[in-house]
Amino acid sequence: MKVKVLLTIPLFISAFCASAQEKNSAYKQQIDGTKLSFEMKAIPGGEFQMGSKKGKADEQPVHKVTIDPFWMSTYEVIWDIYEPFLYKDYETTHSTGPVPANVDAVTRPTKPYLDMTFGMGKENHPALAMTHYNAIQYCKWLYARTGVFYRLPTEAEWEYASRAGSTEEYAFGKDAAKLGEYAWFKENSEGKTHVVGQKKPNQWGLYDMYGNVGEWTYDQYVPDFYKGLTGEKAKNPVSVPDKLYSHVIRGGSYDDVPKDLRSATRLASDPVWKQLDPQIPKSNWWFPEAPFIGMRLVRPVTPPSKEAIDAYYDKPVIKDY
Repeated sequence: MKVKVLLTIPLFISAFCASAQEKNSAYKQQIDGTKLSFEMKAIPGGEFQMGSKKGKADEQPVHKVTIDPFWMSTYEVIWDIYEPFLYKDYETTHSTGPVPANVDAVTRPTKPYLDMTFGMGKENHPALAMTHYNAIQYCKWLYARTGVFYRLPTEAEWEYASRAGSTEEYAFGKDAAKLGEYAWFKENSEGKTHVVGQKKPNQWGLYDMYGNVGEWTYDQYVPDFYKGLTGEKAKNPVSVPDKLYSHVIRGGSYDDVPKDLRSATRLASDPVWKQLDPQIPKSNWWFPEAPFIGMRLVRPVTPPSKEAIDAYYDKPVIKDY
């Protein structure tokens, strides 16, 4: 297996020292030209043990990973800040002036033929059922609106942020009976998403890292990827995606049981999530049978070059037949 690591593609995380982020802290990002905003938390860099000895085979071996500091969104991306990207008319009504040409030029999703909230709620509820490609294009729209490079977390960044310094199965320890204090999951969700931020945050101030909706990471899902991560390869590692399936989802959802909400649990995206899609080829934008998938944002402290940012956002779409 060929292991790809972030060090070989400095497009995604520039090297920087922890002291650079210490001058920064949590902040609120205004979406320029609108009254909308979202919150970001500063995540310190460091080392952690990734994976789980008690988990599935794809969570092993447990290995030491070094992560540079970054910012991560306090909450999962909610419909309130996602819908202006989806629909130009919605964006226009929520803008304080004309939509800038560079924003208008960003390709938008095709309108879904289903209610993509699935009746679970919209205001302050997590946006859901978007494809991996859709999630990255949303980040591109944010970049056009704000001039700030936002992207999906790598799988390693997500687990590091989820653990928030803990070495146990959950950030709050190993007692799954406490999950109800931190997460919406199968036992308490009533089969639906909930308004973000109602449960306790983890030690780094991140809400709903467990449950509510699972969250996209950037990585291609490779079951035995961890076996190749040693030495320099374990610094900011990423399994660079080059295929349509599968990509890694983390955190579990409102429909999952406790073992699937652990910090180390990995889920692979599945083409059956488009089985009901009547389009040929299948939509590049939506998973009509995955109302349990959402997203969270990351911002590197030192942004990549303009060329690197364009390369991240503008990868050609892979047709799904």
